[in-house]
Amino acid sequence: MAGYKETPRQKMIAMMYLVLTALLALNVSKEILDAFLVVNKSMESTNESLTAKIREKYAEFENQYTMNPNKVGPYWNRAQNVETEAEKLIEYLDFIKYKLVEVSERKDSTEIMNLYYIDTVINGVSKKVLDLRAVPTKDKFDATTFYMMRENKSGEAYTLSEKMKVYRDTVLNVMNLPENSTRVGLITNPPSGDLIYKDAGGQPQDWEQHNFYHTILAADITILNKIIAEVRSAEFNTLNFLYASVSEKDFKFDNVAAKIIPKSTYVFKGQKYEAEVLVAAYDSKTQLNSKYVQGADTWKPTDVNRAKTVEGEEGTIKLEFNTNAEGLQKYAGIIEMRDPVTNDIVTYPYEGSYYVAPPSLTVAPLKMNVFYIGVDNPVSISAAGLSKDQINPTINIGKLTKKDGEWMVRIDKRPDGKSMATISATAKIDDANISLGKSDFRVKRVPDPTAEIGGMSNGDIDKNVLLAAAAIIPNMKDFEFDLYFIVKSYTFGAIINGDWVQKNVKGNVFTDDVKNIIRNGKRKQKFFFENIQASGPDGTNRRLNPVNLELK
Repeated sequence: MAGYKETPRQKMIAMMYLVLTALLALNVSKEILDAFLVVNKSMESTNESLTAKIREKYAEFENQYTMNPNKVGPYWNRAQNVETEAEKLIEYLDFIKYKLVEVSERKDSTEIMNLYYIDTVINGVSKKVLDLRAVPTKDKFDATTFYMMRENKSGEAYTLSEKMKVYRDTVLNVMNLPENSTRVGLITNPPSGDLIYKDAGGQPQDWEQHNFYHTILAADITILNKIIAEVRSAEFNTLNFLYASVSEKDFKFDNVAAKIIPKSTYVFKGQKYEAEVLVAAYDSKTQLNSKYVQGADTWKPTDVNRAKTVEGEEGTIKLEFNTNAEGLQKYAGIIEMRDPVTNDIVTYPYEGSYYVAPPSLTVAPLKMNVFYIGVDNPVSISAAGLSKDQINPTINIGKLTKKDGEWMVRIDKRPDGKSMATISATAKIDDANISLGKSDFRVKRVPDPTAEIGGMSNGDIDKNVLLAAAAIIPNMKDFEFDLYFIVKSYTFGAIINGDWVQKNVKGNVFTDDVKNIIRNGKRKQKFFFENIQASGPDGTNRRLNPVNLELK
């Protein structure tokens, strides 16, 4: 163009070419800028997700430490150290992002926070984050390049690479990896000092120049968020390494719960309640089964053929027993699990016991508790949670015996000066005699029976029915005890031809004289059975009611 003179038309065409080239350049820059904004937003989302996973892993690690601090402690302490170093480096990276916006916009800190930072909640924590789209100079690079590079390698990029190297060395040391390992990112310049990066023209350059020389603000922020992702990734890998190193042969647990194991499910007044409170850890994803037998104190290998099998659900076994038998019940079994390392089935024995008490409704008005003299009084003696064989009852008067599995109280005569009987009971529990309480009962003689002839004590009766009855029968009406009174004597009387005729009879049957008088009796004639004497099972004599009958 310098060897000849351009015409006006040629000058105009050249000018239009330059303008078109500039416009094309501007369009490409906008597309690239939008791409950086999209990538940066994606990096921020990735970092949030990775941070949440790391928090969950720390929580699992801490649970293991709580259960076994002596064993897990050394690994937990190293994990906490990695966490501290990671947080320090990420805090420094956030500071650089803030400073880059500050030097690019040439505004003070208050304006930067008010204009370009927004409040948000990340993983449940409120914090301010940079809104890169809102920054006007996100496509500029002059001020940010000066801040990051400067002369004599005094820019912030060189400080950043040194901090990254320190953190990388910490991670490599924890994971026992060599210096040149590719399992951990954060690689800047090689230890040899060789320049492994090249610019667009193929000239060698260091990591700092390659990433931050003439790099627009949007790209700077995106690169820094990429470094944060590498920091978090290295932290997560280190945490998993330490967690797995606690013991490769141990079972891993994902659930921890407090459990109470009582020594007994029934406690009586005066007895101590004892229980073990512990933290139980289990893996809800572990497949396990249980075999058990009832009525056994301990599990024996020979029990496997008659054992019942229960499949586990979410890492736990639930046992259910039908309570058809009363008293103390025992059971024993094993839990079967697959060893995570050897893949073999391992077993863990267990045993337990429980009490079965019958359901009952007790209605006991105090003034109706009575023992009758001379008869067997059945008594139910039980205590919730105890078998009948464990209870030792006593009575202060009379005798307390067991017949066919039931207790009987026998008082043959009224005790002198005592109108109450008391039953007390004790039980031997955990090698100690525990008082179960006492109950008082009034002592009374058996009530008088009702004297009857042919089922009647007065009224009209057929002559043949009266002759067929032939005796006075003492009837215990509305009395639950199966007992008998014996009639010793009675007086028979009747009016015959205007004269009173009386016969004294021993026993309860009709004598021949009594039968003849009845047989010769007329309609409407009355017969009187009086002064009926009877003896009861308690040995006392009773005078029973008279029986007055009239022939039909």
